[in-house]
Amino acid sequence: MTAVAPPGGITVVPVRGLPEVSAGDDLAGMLAEAAIAAGLADGDCLVVTQKVVSKAEGRVVALDEADVAARRRLIEGESVRVLRRRGDLLITETSHGFVCANAGIDVSNMPDGTVALLPLDPDRSARRLRDVLRGRGVDVAVVITDTFGRPWRQGLCDVAIGVAGLRAVVDLRGTHDTSGRSLAVTEMAVADEVAGAAELVMGKAASVPAAIVRGLDPAWFGPGSARDLVRPPSEDLFR
Repeated sequence: MTAVAPPGGITVVPVRGLPEVSAGDDLAGMLAEAAIAAGLADGDCLVVTQKVVSKAEGRVVALDEADVAARRRLIEGESVRVLRRRGDLLITETSHGFVCANAGIDVSNMPDGTVALLPLDPDRSARRLRDVLRGRGVDVAVVITDTFGRPWRQGLCDVAIGVAGLRAVVDLRGTHDTSGRSLAVTEMAVADEVAGAAELVMGKAASVPAAIVRGLDPAWFGPGSARDLVRPPSEDLFR
């Protein structure tokens, strides 16, 4: 597969106007209405933050941030193993296979005394959103994102934790660069790149939980899973 730069470039549009989301809300319907109003069309990718998905799916629990022991128990309960400890920071592996800080448990933009946990199955959550949108007449990919730190790099970046209708990784091995050299190791983390692009218009404190990414290479659309982005333990220097 080759990666073709779309002639019109990439466009990223914030999806505004979504009300506060609570457990049991019809998030798919709410997102469909807001995204279609923002111009969502066939061939787009709808990017949604983990926080609103977790809220709608009831993945919010009470936690006193001052209770260090309770916080540690919650993190360990959301992890299959703890890889590193440094003070209050734990680097853990979740049941999804994600290696991240504190099992992805998040206090940002949450009411005092509560935290958001990762969705139980973010790929399934993405598929449900995509199915509802297809029922509304728009055939799009869906990416659910969260903010992770990165080994070897400073700063945080949004990455894909749930994917539907998009190839999370595009394998370019065996194709050739502009000099005719055969690519031996190049695999593009397309879903992560989409997540990072969308975060630029969603921000961290702007109450914009979704964005439309338009202009992706049509060849990138197809079956995909965020688990395709998880490096196998045999290739992982941190496990």
